[in-house]
Amino acid sequence: MRAFVFPGQGAQAIGMGKALAEAYPAAAAVFAEVDEALGESLSGLIWDGDAETLQLTRNAQPALMATSLAALRALESEGIGVTAAAYVAGHSLGEYSALCAAGAIGLSDAARLLRLRGEAMQAAVPVGEGAMAALLGLDLDAAIAVAEEAQAQGGVCQAANDNDPAQVVVSGTRKAVERAVTIAKGRGAKRALLLPVSAPFHSTLMQPAADAMAQALAGVEIRDPQVPLVANVVAGPVQDGAAIRDLLVRQVTGSVRWRESVAWLAEAGVTETWEIGAGKALSGMIRRTAPGIAVRNIGTPDEARAAAASLNA
Repeated sequence: MRAFVFPGQGAQAIGMGKALAEAYPAAAAVFAEVDEALGESLSGLIWDGDAETLQLTRNAQPALMATSLAALRALESEGIGVTAAAYVAGHSLGEYSALCAAGAIGLSDAARLLRLRGEAMQAAVPVGEGAMAALLGLDLDAAIAVAEEAQAQGGVCQAANDNDPAQVVVSGTRKAVERAVTIAKGRGAKRALLLPVSAPFHSTLMQPAADAMAQALAGVEIRDPQVPLVANVVAGPVQDGAAIRDLLVRQVTGSVRWRESVAWLAEAGVTETWEIGAGKALSGMIRRTAPGIAVRNIGTPDEARAAAASLNA
């Protein structure tokens, strides 16, 4: 049994998806539609721009979604559709990619929603006032204890991303997060470091962004996905469009329960995941969480062809 998984912010890189667009007309059409939806050449930035501009949240979010959907269209061109997967899942913004792949949200709508999501997240907290940090070598319970101790001394600090058994990201006000880094090192963390992000994602500080997304999502059609989504907020399957709308709002301030989502997939009988789009970060998290699940990456024409060959062998 197979699941398709879709990466989140941090996987972006200049040039991503260009080879897919050159090899597959259906992949090129994805970038063209996203450009039209946003009223600008996002594809030009992705392929020939500068990394600093691409890294901006307002650009990275729709860019990563476009690259993931281009990779999926390449697979479809090779005869493999989303129903080759029993489940879809995405890490944070990757959930929009997963839902678009599964037919729940239209591509143009997904692009506009992610542009708004990126802008609203950035606007929720002034630059420099929020921060995120990765705590490596601590499990979720230990990371929560660190965050609670840091927050008790003032500010906000919460577990934001439970990525795998030894990687938890905390998010909140800068001083509280910096405090958490110091506390984590004293609690046996192998490493604890601030991340190069511009806002404290997946914390209560993102409530203004959640409010903005609630308003935006209310005006967008969300259909039942063709295959169930294993959602970040509940770490379990959902296949109802109305429920998904609510979960996408809750996701902005809620934790990304990726480790639990992967564990759920393993328990459900998934034996293989295909990471669709840029980077390989999710595959590493999956290996560390559920070593019995085989991983495959689909981000280039050769990888799309190899995946098709693996099913037709």
